[in-house]
Amino acid sequence: MGPLQARCEPAVGDCRAAGAALVSAHDPHTPHGRMTALVKYDRLESLGLWRDTVQARGRDVVVGFRDATLVLSDPKSDLALTHWSLPAVQRLNPGALPALYAPGLEGNETLEIDDPNMIAALDTVSRALLRRRARPGRLRALILTAGVMGTLALGLFWMPDALVAHTASVLPAVSRAEIGRTALTELTRLTGPPCGARPGTLAASKLATRLFAAEPATILVMGDGLEGSLALPGELILLGHGVVETAPDAGTIAGHALAAAVEAELNDPIIPLLQHAGVPATLRLLTTGHLPETALQGYAEVLLRRRPGLPVETLLQRFQAAGVPTSPYAYSLDPTGETVLGLIEADPYRGVKSKPVLGDADWAGLQAICAD
Repeated sequence: MGPLQARCEPAVGDCRAAGAALVSAHDPHTPHGRMTALVKYDRLESLGLWRDTVQARGRDVVVGFRDATLVLSDPKSDLALTHWSLPAVQRLNPGALPALYAPGLEGNETLEIDDPNMIAALDTVSRALLRRRARPGRLRALILTAGVMGTLALGLFWMPDALVAHTASVLPAVSRAEIGRTALTELTRLTGPPCGARPGTLAASKLATRLFAAEPATILVMGDGLEGSLALPGELILLGHGVVETAPDAGTIAGHALAAAVEAELNDPIIPLLQHAGVPATLRLLTTGHLPETALQGYAEVLLRRRPGLPVETLLQRFQAAGVPTSPYAYSLDPTGETVLGLIEADPYRGVKSKPVLGDADWAGLQAICAD
């Protein structure tokens, strides 16, 4: 297996800051926070064999080497399946081939790689981190201890809401994406996995680009149980299959996706998630970067019960900026139009032909996304 042409993964988020943390471990004089030894591996990709549990069958994936993460994607749909933090990646069989990796010594996932360039890139990161850890220094240890003690004090004396708000404000994009995928896994317990018919997933990707070009997002269609739409941390927009299947046009679907994005902008989706997880789990996230495995049990029911109320003016502004009329979305909420008159009467494209949201072929593919 050889390296593949790199592809952009905008939904993963900007990991430059995490990548810069590796700089001083290798070359403190490298400009712009990049490791000299890693420049030649920038955006490197290869094939790999991934197992999400020890007993699971191996699954072919595209392995993408990024600034601070290893991205494992489905080679057919290009959808990211999981993200591994580069500093946490452990090689389980040094010197043997194919190389076997895990996202930490306690993880159940494994990844086999036999591409020499990818193996060399991961070994370079590992060596750099070992050199960094070999010179921690007394001052660094004292600072770390003080930070942990201070965090514990915050957990003991802060109000829970303040702790949640602080944690949400300092949480990096990579952690948000990881938590969002965990919440999605919990949700699939009630809805089933996202629909994956190939023409539909391509159409969903085009719709996301059309609506969120400036702030990339991933649109997924859930098989059952979800009404309307919702947003999860990590720029995940979920649409209910019923909405997609019964919508008269692509503008209606675009409206539901935009409404979920507006809800996420007004009410950070990580906040209710951490409130559900509780103070101990939030403290663990703040100190380790990870939630306990059981922290989100039962959160699927919370998500499916939510009934957001969004300001009409904010929706109108967002729809107008995206070039999408509000009337189709409004009538999908209330066919009589009585409770959504504001969205209908103030539709920025009322009587005006707006730019098509999707072409006819893509629209047909999106409606059939759950056919398989």
